Amino acid sequence: MSDSVYRVMEIIGSSSESWEKAARNAVDKAGIHREDLRIAEAVEFDMKIEGKAIVAYRTKVKISYKYHEIV
Repeated sequence: MSDSVYRVMEIIGSSSESWEKAARNAVDKAGIHREDLRIAEAVEFDMKIEGKAIVAYRTKVKISYKYHEIV
């Protein structure tokens, strides 16, 4: 087994339905731009309120991915 190195990015997903869907949106979008995603950790949750209604759920996610050195 070889040693590996990982980077961590922080990304915020949003959804009009739930924090879970917001987190899924963040991971889905990250997967388009990065390969070898490893671990996602939901670290913060908040809501956007307009008037007296919740209009969006937001989840901040830390996502690790395998670091590939460019040669």
